[in-house]
Amino acid sequence: MDLRQREHIETVVQATTYLPPPAPLADRLTHDAVIQNSWRRCVHQYGLDPSRMQEARIVPQTRLREHQQRIDDFARIARHGLESLYAQVAGLGYVVLLTDAQGVTVDYIGDARTDADLRHAGLYLGAEWSERGAGTCAVGTALVTGEALTVHQADHFDATHIPLTCTAAPLFDSRGNLSAILDISALTSPHAKESQGLALQMVRIYAAHIENANFLRVHHRDWILKLNVSPEFVDVNPEYLLALDDSGRIVGHNHRARRMLEGELPTGTVLGQPFETLFNARLEDLGRYVYSRPSEQRLVALNRSGGLLYLSVLPPALRWQADTARERPAPLPEPLAALCGGDAALQQQLQRAARLVDSPINLLINGETGSGKEYFAKALHQASARRGQPFVAVNCAAIPETLIESELFGHLPNSFSGAGPRGKRGLIQEADGGTLFLDEIGDMPRELQSRLLRVLAEGEVLPIGAARPVPVRLRVISATHHRLEDLVAQGRFREDLFYRLNGARFALPPLRERTDFDWLVQKMLGDDGQGGITLSPQARERLCRHRWPGNLRELRNVLEYSRAVCSDGYIELHDLPDSLGAEAAPAPTAAVPALPAAHGDAHQLSPEAMLLMQYLRASGWNLSAVARQIGVSRMTLYRRMERYGIQSPNRRDGDPPQP
Repeated sequence: MDLRQREHIETVVQATTYLPPPAPLADRLTHDAVIQNSWRRCVHQYGLDPSRMQEARIVPQTRLREHQQRIDDFARIARHGLESLYAQVAGLGYVVLLTDAQGVTVDYIGDARTDADLRHAGLYLGAEWSERGAGTCAVGTALVTGEALTVHQADHFDATHIPLTCTAAPLFDSRGNLSAILDISALTSPHAKESQGLALQMVRIYAAHIENANFLRVHHRDWILKLNVSPEFVDVNPEYLLALDDSGRIVGHNHRARRMLEGELPTGTVLGQPFETLFNARLEDLGRYVYSRPSEQRLVALNRSGGLLYLSVLPPALRWQADTARERPAPLPEPLAALCGGDAALQQQLQRAARLVDSPINLLINGETGSGKEYFAKALHQASARRGQPFVAVNCAAIPETLIESELFGHLPNSFSGAGPRGKRGLIQEADGGTLFLDEIGDMPRELQSRLLRVLAEGEVLPIGAARPVPVRLRVISATHHRLEDLVAQGRFREDLFYRLNGARFALPPLRERTDFDWLVQKMLGDDGQGGITLSPQARERLCRHRWPGNLRELRNVLEYSRAVCSDGYIELHDLPDSLGAEAAPAPTAAVPALPAAHGDAHQLSPEAMLLMQYLRASGWNLSAVARQIGVSRMTLYRRMERYGIQSPNRRDGDPPQP
């Protein structure tokens, strides 16, 4: 450790210990707020030690391939941008890196003559540059802040990296998700951070080029709107890009357009907004803004601010007649088709899911609470060759931690206190030959994650008390409203299990972003087979304006309530729940049978009672099915329900007692 490194460590320690820093340090501390905030995250959030200097972290080849495969399409588009940027900076000693959203370098261009030095410094393929792993660095800090920045020499947290200068910009997909980082770095550079000003501008420019190229690839079948404040550049170098579906709603945007248009909206996201809500122009007049007209005549105003932009409209790409049959997406299997009424984002997920229904890879479904993750998983199962086999759903957040191991893996007779003399097959074995759906997988206790990993890796399960594992053949579909990458970074979820579960990922759009809202309403109103239920215009408007924090589950509850209280099959505004107009009101939840006061609140029940309630609710209170599932007689089940004070909601007043 040299003198410069020791001084740097002292600076970081004092800067993260004192707030504000002591006077002697304040005179020396020239780092801006972004860097100082990152240092504090490294110490107080990630638990990094500034005095512990670490070598660069290079992931193994098998893991690198996994990271590359997940970003393969985007990386192919980005490659030309990397090559073009490198051509501009190669003579200045820079290397160009592309990392994924976890900070792992998936593509790299550098001088082969300095490969050994670059690899040692971490400026190489497979290097992991997250803030949690490497401390303050351009890639990791850009991932956290979502902003382009330079981390120059002593800006770095780890004293190992202070010779480096690194400049990075985030890359966003057309739905606003941070997908990758573009970075240029050098082993040595002038001491002044201002020397990297041009590097920062170049990285921003090429990041925008890559984003726009990816946008045009993704949305070539949509209406594409190019916008610029200058008529001379609107066709050749648009600053803002938007994609519209056939109904005129925004289904994609580049990052600059998102930032610009969010200022035009009082609340809500840009996605799903009708074109006419944002622009003072009619959808049917888009033909006036095609490339054939002079750019000076294609002026459009923003509704809210009145700002003027020049607009160039690119219609959906035409397909040659001979290619139409070949390129037309294959019809969706009926179970998957039943989930969507035309929403472009969801339709794209379903088309991809249809190609994977019989694939052996495990699937991960992301989506907000109530967005239909279990419906999606069931549809995948029913559309597959496993449809005649079991579909076993497990809510990892609902089973008490004291019982989840025995419920998942099963147990032999008398293998632990309270196990009983008969033993029990676990839910994993129950799913043998079919599909195991692990809902809220992010809430599975970490100590059980290693056992689940063995099931996935070896295809076998070891019941509690057993000496030999039992082979199982199953397809695992997991779901969560968490970002598992964040849980991995926080140490709450095993990284190796995450990669096992994340064979393919599906993101379900929240209800507020779906464009098939009317179809969903009509479908839910007709689910009881009665039909004939209609909405008044005022009621429909109220439903459309609601934010739906509870998503599909909340919508179904609202419609069931309204259908029950309306007259003559016509839902009017006063038939909607009173809480619907309050944006902050909690989403309605399904009714839960009340428990006797003697047992107190649900969270005070014993774990066994809570588990039994879960089985009963999951089966729709089919007592015979629950008795078979847990391996007891109906009389035993009745006695347990009586002991815990649980009463079926299907029992009417005047019915004989359950036993």
